[in-house]
Amino acid sequence: MASNTNEIAVDMTPFFVIYKDCTINRFRPSENAPLCDNPQAPVRSKDVVIQPETGVSVRLYLPKLTNPQQKIPLVIYIHGGAFCVGSARSPTFHNFISSLVEKANFIAVSVDYRLAPENPLSTTYDDSWSAFQWVLSHVNSKGPESWLNEYADFGKVFIGGESAGANIANDVAVRAGVSYLDLKVKILGLFLVHPYFGVENDTLYKVLCPTSTGGCFEDPRVNPLLDPRLKSMACKKVLFFVAEKDFLKEGTMNYYEGLKKSEWNGEVEIMETKGEGHCFHFFSPTSDKAVALMDKLVDFLRQH
Repeated sequence: MASNTNEIAVDMTPFFVIYKDCTINRFRPSENAPLCDNPQAPVRSKDVVIQPETGVSVRLYLPKLTNPQQKIPLVIYIHGGAFCVGSARSPTFHNFISSLVEKANFIAVSVDYRLAPENPLSTTYDDSWSAFQWVLSHVNSKGPESWLNEYADFGKVFIGGESAGANIANDVAVRAGVSYLDLKVKILGLFLVHPYFGVENDTLYKVLCPTSTGGCFEDPRVNPLLDPRLKSMACKKVLFFVAEKDFLKEGTMNYYEGLKKSEWNGEVEIMETKGEGHCFHFFSPTSDKAVALMDKLVDFLRQH
Protein backbone atom coordinates (compact mmCIF):
# COMPACT_ATOMS: atom_id res chain seq x y z
CA MET A 1 0.00 0.00 0.00
CA ALA A 2 1.38 3.36 -1.02
CA SER A 3 2.00 6.13 1.49
CA ASN A 4 -0.50 9.00 1.58
CA THR A 5 2.41 11.43 1.17
CA ASN A 6 3.21 10.09 -2.30
CA GLU A 7 2.04 12.14 -5.24
CA ILE A 8 -0.32 10.41 -7.66
CA ALA A 9 1.04 9.87 -11.17
CA VAL A 10 -1.87 7.85 -12.62
CA ASP A 11 -5.34 7.58 -11.13
CA MET A 12 -7.29 4.59 -12.46
CA THR A 13 -9.98 4.48 -9.80
CA PRO A 14 -11.77 2.13 -9.12
CA PHE A 15 -8.96 -0.24 -10.08
CA PHE A 16 -5.66 1.22 -8.89
CA VAL A 17 -3.51 4.31 -8.40
CA ILE A 18 0.13 4.55 -9.47
CA TYR A 19 2.28 6.98 -7.49
CA LYS A 20 5.29 8.86 -8.76
CA ASP A 21 7.62 6.60 -6.80
CA CYS A 22 6.13 3.73 -8.91
CA THR A 23 4.28 2.11 -6.01
CA ILE A 24 0.76 0.88 -6.71
CA ASN A 25 -2.31 1.06 -4.51
CA ARG A 26 -5.00 -1.45 -5.43
CA PHE A 27 -8.55 -0.71 -4.30
CA ARG A 28 -9.89 -4.24 -4.54
CA PRO A 29 -8.23 -6.65 -2.12
CA SER A 30 -7.78 -10.20 -3.33
CA GLU A 31 -10.25 -12.79 -2.04
CA ASN A 32 -9.97 -16.55 -2.11
CA ALA A 33 -13.02 -18.79 -2.41
CA PRO A 34 -12.47 -22.04 -0.50
CA LEU A 35 -11.69 -25.22 -2.39
CA CYS A 36 -13.74 -28.40 -2.10
CA ASP A 37 -12.16 -31.85 -2.03
CA ASN A 38 -15.25 -33.82 -1.00
CA PRO A 39 -15.85 -36.58 -3.59
CA GLN A 40 -19.56 -36.47 -2.76
CA ALA A 41 -19.90 -32.73 -3.43
CA PRO A 42 -21.61 -31.56 -6.63
CA VAL A 43 -18.33 -29.97 -7.74
CA ARG A 44 -14.79 -30.54 -6.52
CA SER A 45 -12.01 -27.99 -7.03
CA LYS A 46 -8.26 -27.65 -6.62
CA ASP A 47 -5.44 -25.24 -7.48
CA VAL A 48 -2.42 -26.26 -9.53
CA VAL A 49 0.69 -24.16 -10.18
CA ILE A 50 1.68 -24.69 -13.80
CA GLN A 51 4.68 -22.33 -13.94
CA PRO A 52 6.65 -22.27 -10.68
CA GLU A 53 8.98 -19.61 -12.05
CA THR A 54 6.13 -17.13 -12.63
CA GLY A 55 3.49 -18.40 -10.20
CA VAL A 56 0.91 -18.83 -12.97
CA SER A 57 -1.70 -21.32 -11.83
CA VAL A 58 -5.10 -22.75 -12.69
CA ARG A 59 -8.12 -23.72 -10.64
CA LEU A 60 -9.70 -26.99 -11.76
CA TYR A 61 -13.35 -28.01 -11.34
CA LEU A 62 -14.72 -31.53 -11.58
CA PRO A 63 -18.44 -32.41 -11.31
CA LYS A 64 -19.70 -35.43 -9.43
CA LEU A 65 -19.38 -38.23 -11.96
CA THR A 66 -22.07 -40.83 -12.51
CA ASN A 67 -19.73 -42.83 -14.75
CA PRO A 68 -16.05 -42.27 -13.89
CA GLN A 69 -15.04 -44.30 -16.95
CA GLN A 70 -16.69 -41.84 -19.35
CA LYS A 71 -14.73 -38.73 -20.34
CA ILE A 72 -16.50 -35.38 -20.26
CA PRO A 73 -16.12 -32.11 -22.21
CA LEU A 74 -13.47 -29.59 -21.20
CA VAL A 75 -13.83 -25.83 -20.79
CA ILE A 76 -10.91 -23.43 -20.50
CA TYR A 77 -12.20 -20.31 -18.75
CA ILE A 78 -10.45 -16.94 -18.46
CA HIS A 79 -11.74 -14.47 -15.89
CA GLY A 80 -12.32 -10.77 -16.48
CA GLY A 81 -11.34 -7.72 -14.46
CA ALA A 82 -10.00 -5.13 -16.93
CA PHE A 83 -6.72 -7.08 -17.14
CA CYS A 84 -5.78 -5.70 -13.73
CA VAL A 85 -8.07 -7.12 -11.02
CA GLY A 86 -9.47 -10.49 -9.97
CA SER A 87 -8.17 -14.02 -10.03
CA ALA A 88 -9.36 -17.56 -10.63
CA ARG A 89 -9.74 -17.78 -6.84
CA SER A 90 -12.11 -14.79 -6.58
CA PRO A 91 -15.50 -15.84 -5.16
CA THR A 92 -17.37 -14.16 -8.04
CA PHE A 93 -15.67 -16.24 -10.73
CA HIS A 94 -15.35 -19.35 -8.59
CA ASN A 95 -19.08 -19.44 -7.84
CA PHE A 96 -20.02 -18.81 -11.47
CA ILE A 97 -17.83 -21.61 -12.80
CA SER A 98 -18.84 -24.01 -10.05
CA SER A 99 -22.48 -23.50 -10.95
CA LEU A 100 -21.78 -23.86 -14.66
CA VAL A 101 -19.78 -27.07 -14.15
CA GLU A 102 -22.56 -28.59 -12.08
CA LYS A 103 -25.27 -27.71 -14.61
CA ALA A 104 -23.40 -28.59 -17.81
CA ASN A 105 -21.36 -31.54 -16.48
CA PHE A 106 -17.89 -30.75 -17.77
CA ILE A 107 -14.41 -30.35 -16.35
CA ALA A 108 -13.19 -26.75 -16.21
CA VAL A 109 -9.78 -25.12 -16.06
CA SER A 110 -9.89 -21.51 -14.83
CA VAL A 111 -6.71 -19.58 -15.65
CA ASP A 112 -5.03 -17.37 -13.03
CA TYR A 113 -2.82 -15.08 -15.11
CA ARG A 114 -0.55 -12.31 -13.84
CA LEU A 115 -2.16 -8.88 -13.69
CA ALA A 116 -1.33 -5.48 -15.13
CA PRO A 117 0.00 -2.89 -14.42
CA GLU A 118 2.68 -4.68 -12.39
CA ASN A 119 3.13 -6.85 -15.48
CA PRO A 120 2.94 -5.72 -19.13
CA LEU A 121 -0.46 -6.25 -20.74
CA SER A 122 1.06 -8.84 -23.06
CA THR A 123 1.72 -10.99 -19.98
CA THR A 124 -2.00 -11.61 -19.47
CA TYR A 125 -2.24 -13.01 -23.00
CA ASP A 126 0.97 -15.03 -22.80
CA ASP A 127 0.11 -16.55 -19.42
CA SER A 128 -3.29 -17.65 -20.73
CA TRP A 129 -1.68 -19.12 -23.84
CA SER A 130 0.79 -21.01 -21.65
CA ALA A 131 -2.10 -22.37 -19.60
CA PHE A 132 -3.81 -23.50 -22.81
CA GLN A 133 -0.65 -25.31 -23.91
CA TRP A 134 -0.35 -26.89 -20.46
CA VAL A 135 -3.90 -28.20 -20.73
CA LEU A 136 -3.18 -29.69 -24.16
CA SER A 137 -0.16 -31.50 -22.76
CA HIS A 138 -2.68 -33.95 -21.29
CA VAL A 139 -4.18 -34.97 -24.63
CA ASN A 140 -2.54 -38.41 -24.54
CA SER A 141 -3.40 -38.87 -20.86
CA LYS A 142 0.24 -38.43 -19.90
CA GLY A 143 0.21 -34.91 -18.47
CA PRO A 144 1.03 -33.86 -14.91
CA GLU A 145 -2.60 -33.45 -13.74
CA SER A 146 -4.64 -36.58 -12.98
CA TRP A 147 -8.10 -35.01 -13.45
CA LEU A 148 -7.29 -33.97 -17.00
CA ASN A 149 -5.64 -37.28 -17.81
CA GLU A 150 -8.56 -39.32 -16.52
CA TYR A 151 -11.67 -37.30 -17.30
CA ALA A 152 -11.12 -34.66 -20.03
CA ASP A 153 -12.48 -35.34 -23.53
CA PHE A 154 -10.12 -33.45 -25.85
CA GLY A 155 -12.50 -34.02 -28.72
CA LYS A 156 -14.91 -31.60 -27.03
CA VAL A 157 -13.03 -28.48 -25.93
CA PHE A 158 -14.49 -25.02 -25.33
CA ILE A 159 -12.79 -21.72 -24.52
CA GLY A 160 -14.44 -18.65 -23.01
CA GLY A 161 -14.61 -15.89 -20.48
CA GLU A 162 -16.19 -12.54 -19.73
CA SER A 163 -15.12 -8.93 -20.24
CA ALA A 164 -11.31 -8.72 -20.51
CA GLY A 165 -11.20 -12.49 -20.04
CA ALA A 166 -13.38 -12.96 -23.12
CA ASN A 167 -10.94 -10.83 -25.08
CA ILE A 168 -8.05 -12.99 -23.90
CA ALA A 169 -10.03 -16.17 -24.69
CA ASN A 170 -10.59 -14.90 -28.22
CA ASP A 171 -6.84 -14.35 -28.58
CA VAL A 172 -6.16 -17.91 -27.39
CA ALA A 173 -8.57 -19.27 -30.01
CA VAL A 174 -6.92 -17.20 -32.75
CA ARG A 175 -3.42 -18.30 -31.70
CA ALA A 176 -4.54 -21.92 -31.51
CA GLY A 177 -5.70 -21.76 -35.11
CA VAL A 178 -2.22 -21.07 -36.43
CA SER A 179 -0.36 -23.38 -34.05
CA TYR A 180 -0.06 -27.12 -34.25
CA LEU A 181 -2.93 -28.90 -32.56
CA ASP A 182 -2.99 -32.63 -32.06
CA LEU A 183 -5.59 -34.27 -34.27
CA LYS A 184 -7.26 -35.53 -31.10
CA VAL A 185 -7.97 -31.95 -30.03
CA LYS A 186 -11.18 -30.35 -31.30
CA ILE A 187 -12.14 -26.86 -30.13
CA LEU A 188 -15.86 -26.83 -30.71
CA GLY A 189 -16.82 -23.42 -29.41
CA LEU A 190 -15.82 -20.05 -28.03
CA PHE A 191 -18.12 -18.10 -25.69
CA LEU A 192 -17.65 -14.37 -25.13
CA VAL A 193 -19.68 -12.88 -22.27
CA HIS A 194 -19.85 -9.06 -22.42
CA PRO A 195 -16.41 -9.01 -24.04
CA TYR A 196 -13.96 -6.14 -24.30
CA PHE A 197 -13.14 -5.25 -27.90
CA GLY A 198 -12.24 -1.62 -27.34
CA VAL A 199 -13.97 1.64 -26.46
CA GLU A 200 -13.40 5.17 -27.69
CA ASN A 201 -10.81 7.19 -25.76
CA ASP A 202 -9.77 4.15 -23.75
CA THR A 203 -7.74 5.63 -20.90
CA LEU A 204 -7.09 2.30 -19.22
CA TYR A 205 -5.63 0.82 -22.41
CA LYS A 206 -3.26 3.78 -22.72
CA VAL A 207 -2.08 3.26 -19.14
CA LEU A 208 -1.62 -0.49 -19.58
CA CYS A 209 0.10 -0.05 -22.97
CA PRO A 210 2.22 3.09 -22.52
CA THR A 211 4.52 2.21 -25.43
CA SER A 212 1.66 1.79 -27.90
CA THR A 213 1.75 4.40 -30.66
CA GLY A 214 -1.91 3.91 -31.59
CA GLY A 215 -5.18 3.49 -29.74
CA CYS A 216 -6.82 0.27 -28.66
CA PHE A 217 -8.56 -0.20 -32.01
CA GLU A 218 -5.17 -0.49 -33.71
CA ASP A 219 -4.19 -3.41 -31.48
CA PRO A 220 -5.18 -6.71 -33.19
CA ARG A 221 -5.70 -8.31 -29.79
CA VAL A 222 -8.39 -5.73 -29.05
CA ASN A 223 -9.59 -5.44 -32.64
CA PRO A 224 -9.22 -8.98 -34.04
CA LEU A 225 -10.61 -7.94 -37.41
CA LEU A 226 -7.13 -6.51 -38.06
CA ASP A 227 -5.46 -9.85 -37.35
CA PRO A 228 -4.68 -11.85 -40.52
CA ARG A 229 -4.74 -15.01 -38.38
CA LEU A 230 -8.44 -14.58 -37.67
CA LYS A 231 -9.49 -16.64 -40.69
CA SER A 232 -7.82 -19.66 -39.06
CA MET A 233 -9.39 -19.24 -35.60
CA ALA A 234 -9.62 -22.65 -33.97
CA CYS A 235 -13.30 -23.12 -33.22
CA LYS A 236 -16.45 -24.02 -35.09
CA LYS A 237 -18.82 -21.59 -33.40
CA VAL A 238 -18.69 -18.36 -31.41
CA LEU A 239 -21.45 -17.39 -28.98
CA PHE A 240 -21.60 -13.70 -28.03
CA PHE A 241 -23.45 -12.34 -25.01
CA VAL A 242 -24.23 -8.62 -24.90
CA ALA A 243 -26.18 -6.44 -22.47
CA GLU A 244 -28.24 -3.53 -23.76
CA LYS A 245 -26.70 -0.97 -21.39
CA ASP A 246 -23.14 -2.31 -21.44
CA PHE A 247 -20.55 0.35 -22.27
CA LEU A 248 -18.64 -2.36 -24.17
CA LYS A 249 -21.56 -3.28 -26.42
CA GLU A 250 -20.51 -1.23 -29.47
CA GLY A 251 -17.10 -2.88 -29.73
CA THR A 252 -18.70 -6.30 -29.32
CA MET A 253 -21.25 -5.67 -32.06
CA ASN A 254 -18.53 -4.42 -34.41
CA TYR A 255 -16.59 -7.63 -33.92
CA TYR A 256 -19.72 -9.80 -34.17
CA GLU A 257 -20.75 -8.23 -37.49
CA GLY A 258 -17.18 -8.27 -38.81
CA LEU A 259 -16.64 -11.90 -37.86
CA LYS A 260 -19.77 -12.91 -39.80
CA LYS A 261 -18.32 -11.29 -42.92
CA SER A 262 -14.75 -12.49 -42.41
CA GLU A 263 -12.94 -15.40 -44.05
CA TRP A 264 -13.29 -17.46 -40.87
CA ASN A 265 -15.45 -20.44 -41.72
CA GLY A 266 -17.63 -20.85 -38.65
CA GLU A 267 -20.98 -19.97 -37.10
CA VAL A 268 -21.79 -16.98 -34.91
CA GLU A 269 -24.68 -16.52 -32.52
CA ILE A 270 -25.59 -13.70 -30.17
CA MET A 271 -27.81 -13.27 -27.11
CA GLU A 272 -28.72 -9.77 -25.94
CA THR A 273 -30.13 -9.05 -22.49
CA LYS A 274 -32.37 -6.00 -22.45
CA GLY A 275 -32.20 -3.41 -19.69
CA GLU A 276 -28.99 -4.67 -18.11
CA GLY A 277 -25.39 -3.49 -17.86
CA HIS A 278 -21.94 -4.99 -17.93
CA CYS A 279 -21.65 -8.42 -16.22
CA PHE A 280 -25.00 -7.95 -14.48
CA HIS A 281 -25.21 -11.72 -13.91
CA PHE A 282 -22.44 -11.55 -11.31
CA PHE A 283 -24.33 -9.01 -9.19
CA SER A 284 -27.69 -10.79 -9.19
CA PRO A 285 -26.99 -14.41 -10.16
CA THR A 286 -30.45 -15.66 -9.18
CA SER A 287 -32.39 -13.10 -11.21
CA ASP A 288 -34.44 -14.30 -14.17
CA LYS A 289 -32.12 -12.63 -16.68
CA ALA A 290 -28.99 -14.07 -15.08
CA VAL A 291 -30.56 -17.52 -15.06
CA ALA A 292 -31.46 -17.12 -18.74
CA LEU A 293 -27.83 -16.24 -19.54
CA MET A 294 -26.62 -19.28 -17.63
CA ASP A 295 -29.15 -21.55 -19.34
CA LYS A 296 -28.09 -20.32 -22.78
CA LEU A 297 -24.44 -20.99 -21.98
CA VAL A 298 -25.23 -24.46 -20.63
CA ASP A 299 -27.19 -25.26 -23.81
CA PHE A 300 -24.27 -24.05 -25.92
CA LEU A 301 -21.89 -26.40 -24.10
CA ARG A 302 -24.26 -29.33 -24.11
CA GLN A 303 -25.46 -29.21 -27.70
CA HIS A 304 -22.10 -30.39 -28.96
